[in-house]
This record gives sequence, C-alpha cells and structure tokens, in this order.
Amino acid sequence: MTQPLRTVGVVGAGSIGATVCVDFVVHGFRVVVVDVSETALAETRELLREVNRFLPAVRPGLTRLGKQEAQDRLVTSTELAALAECEFVVENVSEKWEVKRDLYRELDRILPEGVGIGVNTSSIPIGRLAAETGRAGVIVGIHFMNPSYLKDAVEVMRGDDTSDKCLDHVQELLSLLGKQAVVVGDFPGFVSNRISHLFFNEAIRVVQDQGVEPAVVDDIFKKCFGHTMGPLETADLIGLETVLLTLENLRESYGDDRYHGCALLREMVASGRLGRKSGQGFYHYHGTSSVAITAGV
Repeated sequence: MTQPLRTVGVVGAGSIGATVCVDFVVHGFRVVVVDVSETALAETRELLREVNRFLPAVRPGLTRLGKQEAQDRLVTSTELAALAECEFVVENVSEKWEVKRDLYRELDRILPEGVGIGVNTSSIPIGRLAAETGRAGVIVGIHFMNPSYLKDAVEVMRGDDTSDKCLDHVQELLSLLGKQAVVVGDFPGFVSNRISHLFFNEAIRVVQDQGVEPAVVDDIFKKCFGHTMGPLETADLIGLETVLLTLENLRESYGDDRYHGCALLREMVASGRLGRKSGQGFYHYHGTSSVAITAGV
C-alpha cells in the first residue's frame, strides 16, 4: 500500500512563499498553502506548473511530476483552519510586527499540540514571536532564500527555547529538500540580513548620490566578485518594501542609524516601484526578463 505524502503548511504565497511551496511539492511533499489573496494562490499554482515543466533542468536529479499529480499535491485555501492537518508550517507573511504577532496567536490556537512553525523572517527575533504562543519549543527560524527551489542551503535560527527535537525535525525536512541547514543564534537580522541589508542600502545610496547606473553597480559584484546577482537585482527580487521594512526593524532593534533606509529607497517604495512584483524597481520587468532603469529612476 502506498504511504500518504507527508503534509506541510505554508502561510503566505508571496514572492518567497510561492517558491517554498514549489520546493516542497517537487521534493515529494503535499503542501497546504494559505493566503488571503486568491490571485497569489493562483500564481503559486502557475509557478508550480512552470517549474515542474522544466524540473530536470532546474533541479538535476529530480523527475518531472505528471501535471495532475503536481496540482493534486498543492492544496490552496484562504482559511488558516486548513493547516490543522499539517506536520509543520512555514510562515512567510509581512515583516510587520503586528501582522506576525496576530498570526502566531491564531496559529497557536489552530495547530495541534506539538506542530512546529518555521519563521521565514528577515529581521524579527524568533523568541519574540515564540512568546506569543504556548509552543515556544517548536518555534524555529527558517530563512529560505529566493527562489527556494534553486538554493542548496538555508539559514536556520534557533531560539533560546527551540528544542533539540524541533531542530532535528527541521534539519530532516530540509535534507529531504536537498538543503544544508546552517544554524545560527537568535538576534535581529541574524547573519544574512544583518549584513546584506547594509549592503543593499549602500548600493542604493551609490545610485542616489553618485549617479552610478544600477547595472554598473550589479556588474561590479557579478563580474569582479563572482556574485550570481548584484545587490540591486537582489533587492528587486526580494521586494524593495521588504528591504525597507527589514532595515527599519534592524534600526529599531539595534538603535543604529546605519540601518536607516536611504532617500531613494524610501521614494521608490512610496511610489510603488517595488521591484519584480510591481514590474519596476531598479530594472523594468517583462515576464522573467529585465531591462535596466537609468540612475535617474
């Protein structure tokens, strides 16, 4: 008799959440994804179709799923109650504290005892969210990079109360996705974002103050340092509003003005130029292609 697929939940089908869903599905899981936006849920299904279509090229060693099989493995809902059947839940909602706080209180009510939550956060400490629940031992940070299905490692943030059992479970899940868990402690921004967002902000400041073209900034880091993407391309991929929110959280946490988002970043977010998700950031986007915008933005 065929064993049922293991089921994980994902809350938030935005730019990173959608790729986390796809990652789990193509690696043999059933995924229940919850989002308030029917459009985001439909876009997640479309992303799964596209990635599955080219799966052997995207992830060598994986076998393309049948179209119906792939779609059957992804369950979409606008109701958090749909997560009650999951063995583990990954949360990917906005970096706004009030949004996360209210969600964790609700997840604590809905999820069965012992079901863990992976906090896919850019800057909010794991312990602060765990304190909003009665299950601090099974709250752990899992910082998936975008797009998740192309990445071979994940930054895992262990809170002060995160249990050995929870950490072992997360490392086992990640190993089934072909990923290495790089475990760090629990402090605002962790290792990756505490460093990377200073990098993004300074790259934007170079465009703002010196008028350097975005493509030139990115080429320096791709061609001279071997980065796959430059800082401005990466910021566009993440979403400029998320970059700004993360900087604000870090500035508040550390009381350090180094994390003050520069004027150009704030102007772009205020005008809705958020990067890939809006079709325009430091580059213009048409489907999956991009055309550089001049430094005048």
